[in-house]
Amino acid sequence: MANLPQSFSLSGASFGAPSSSSSATTKDPRTMASVENLVLQLSNPDLRENALHELSKKRELFQDLAPLLWNSLGTMAALLQEIVSIYPAISPPNLTPAQSNRVCNALALLQCVASHLDTRMPFLNAHIPLYLYPFLNTTSKSRPFEYLRLTTLGVIGALVKVDDTEVISFLLSTEIIPLCLRSMEMGSELSKTVATFIVQKILLDEMGLKYICTTAERFYAVGRVLGNMVATLVQQPSCRLLKHIIRCYLRLSDNQSACEALRACLPDMLRDATFSSCLREDPTARKWLQQLLHNIGVNRVPALQGGGGFDHMMGS
Repeated sequence: MANLPQSFSLSGASFGAPSSSSSATTKDPRTMASVENLVLQLSNPDLRENALHELSKKRELFQDLAPLLWNSLGTMAALLQEIVSIYPAISPPNLTPAQSNRVCNALALLQCVASHLDTRMPFLNAHIPLYLYPFLNTTSKSRPFEYLRLTTLGVIGALVKVDDTEVISFLLSTEIIPLCLRSMEMGSELSKTVATFIVQKILLDEMGLKYICTTAERFYAVGRVLGNMVATLVQQPSCRLLKHIIRCYLRLSDNQSACEALRACLPDMLRDATFSSCLREDPTARKWLQQLLHNIGVNRVPALQGGGGFDHMMGS
């Protein structure tokens, strides 16, 4: 998707998170003073739009921006005001490009707070991600809504990027999985990629894997969406998205019941040479797929009777 808003960038799995390298940050007093002044302007409704725009551009140059945003009087309240102010434009969907860019700039600053070690847990403890969930529940595929969806996913992606069971526990308690599945179904390639990355990171946590594999309904909800995306990739290839999908399947195969179910429901396109060109360029993804096929093809366990296995739970 071309012409991403200024507030969002996608580089690897960083999802626009501020860099921790000294080369990407500055201690220039003039820059620091400028940033501090812009943060103060966030509390002034007349100056806020420009301050949001400028701070979203400078957030990677100032490593202490997140603590400054969190600890400055009224700043987080101002950012939340920007978030809730566009709720009326979501349903019915009439979000304008200007509204979308403005709220995406606010989301970029929240992403900064979500990424920082000192502010991540206070950010979660304040339940601020819940204010963003309505943006992931939208169905419009128009560009303003897609920017909104993508930048919102960037905030959640920043939270899960650092392996932390507390983060996963919070997200699972807020029903993040269905919201990510919705984005995986109807978002752009970038939205699908970030949403799948989030599901992948949740699955890689023991609590997340157990949560998704506890009931057949949860497993098959995830499996159905992953399978649909695989089918879509046949016509619209994306090696990056394919890699995240394979990693999700591989992690699911670590659960005995899920592994049994995957023997029947893993898409044929992952069993044959459909994606050989993509996999040829990515040895890690190729290794993951080989391990996945080994897991479901070699470690054959008889179907459990009397309460075990997803087939039994589904009544089949």
